[in-house]
Amino acid sequence: MKFNNCSIPEEGLYMIRFHSFYPWHSHSDYMHLCNEKDLRMLPWVQEFNKFDLYTKSTNLPDVEKLKPYYQSLIDKYCPGILKW
Repeated sequence: MKFNNCSIPEEGLYMIRFHSFYPWHSHSDYMHLCNEKDLRMLPWVQEFNKFDLYTKSTNLPDVEKLKPYYQSLIDKYCPGILKW
């Protein structure tokens, strides 16, 4: 995403990249592989975990209802066609 003129700060990119890596941010596994930057970013990933919609409820979100909100965020922070 950082090569797509994305304006999400580095902390946000870490949140996106590692939010599903529960062994690391919830159980302190793999800490021996962390560098200083990983350790600085860990609290941001842990904070973001509070807002993970898919694991906090047994009810599925209404995608069509949520889509305009999330599309506006994508348009704001990741404009244009993304390069993969």
